[in-house]
Amino acid sequence: MTVDELIINPDALRSVYGTTPALGSAVKIRSINLNWRGPTVTLRIDLPRFPDAAPRSWPDAGLDTVQCHLQFLAVENLSIRKWEPPATARIEATPQGDQRRIRIRAESDTIDLAFECSDSVVSGHVSAFKLHTDGSDSGPRSFFGRVDAMRYNSLPETCEKTYYERL
Repeated sequence: MTVDELIINPDALRSVYGTTPALGSAVKIRSINLNWRGPTVTLRIDLPRFPDAAPRSWPDAGLDTVQCHLQFLAVENLSIRKWEPPATARIEATPQGDQRRIRIRAESDTIDLAFECSDSVVSGHVSAFKLHTDGSDSGPRSFFGRVDAMRYNSLPETCEKTYYERL
């Protein structure tokens, strides 16, 4: 099972891609946000490919990478054994019986992350940016959502709770 099959609010991603992008291949995991409310884990990821149906302004501005947040709810048994960001890994989802729970695992030579959570995954904060030659994601970016577009023109600092904790 792949995480994209579990996203409960795929509308923004579908608007950008024409469909929900397949997340069965490796993605670049840029950040991990842990929040005791819920408790939740939010991953900020670069999607595997740039969309053919991207808003025209994105390629016109030279943007070449799409990023979003994936939020996992009711998290238990969290384990982070390795974290060397940005980490590239396939995010695997394994059903845990008939309890509407899944086991999430992201493992590679730069990350070893695992936890159990609800089988409802929330997506949000879809944006595009130009990937720098050093692999960084700083600098100007274009946000798909109206509120994000009004508030930000670059990636907010990690202390910006409304960006990293709320989708």
